[in-house]
Amino acid sequence: MIDPLSLLAFVPAALALNLTPGADMMFCLGQGLRSGRRPAIAASAGISVGSMVHVVLAGLGLGAVVATQPGLFHVIRWIGVAYLLFLAWGALRAPMPKADLPAVPTAQAFRAGFLVNLTNPKVILFVLAFVPQFVVPEAGPVLGQFLIYGLVLAFGGFVINGLIGIFAGTAGRHLISSPAVAVWLGRISAGIFAGLALRLALLQKT
Repeated sequence: MIDPLSLLAFVPAALALNLTPGADMMFCLGQGLRSGRRPAIAASAGISVGSMVHVVLAGLGLGAVVATQPGLFHVIRWIGVAYLLFLAWGALRAPMPKADLPAVPTAQAFRAGFLVNLTNPKVILFVLAFVPQFVVPEAGPVLGQFLIYGLVLAFGGFVINGLIGIFAGTAGRHLISSPAVAVWLGRISAGIFAGLALRLALLQKT
């Protein structure tokens, strides 16, 4: 089904990529600061599920359509920008959360992480550029290999982004007892989401 040597080479490469600070990590950081540990973990899970959707699309060859159709790339990108700005506005307007109650339900945090990842067209282009380097057609179905490599990436991302979110959530829970600090936590979270929106807005295909 998959070449063992290729998988052995893929794992450390995937771990290095997961440890590299990026949009997913920053999103979980912002979610943790805003809402606590559980929503941050849920957001990390949503991101991982979203990345698996990209992996399936790339494995099916649909990613090539995004890579060659600038119009579709930009439509997806601007949907992501609008959604991140919506999250930033929500973080600014949200009432001060109580110390024992997440500001965002876990289901909503999961959905947010999923949509943020899904509306980042750069992810599928990254999958198309990275995963095929380890695919060996002679070892079995290409889609199956994409799925296995995607699961490794998704699981590593879930653990690392989740830990970042837990750290941010723990810090946020300790600080939120101060009304002034709670307001600033909301502003910081909004700034992170707005920064990610700007980053996505300036994104180029290459």
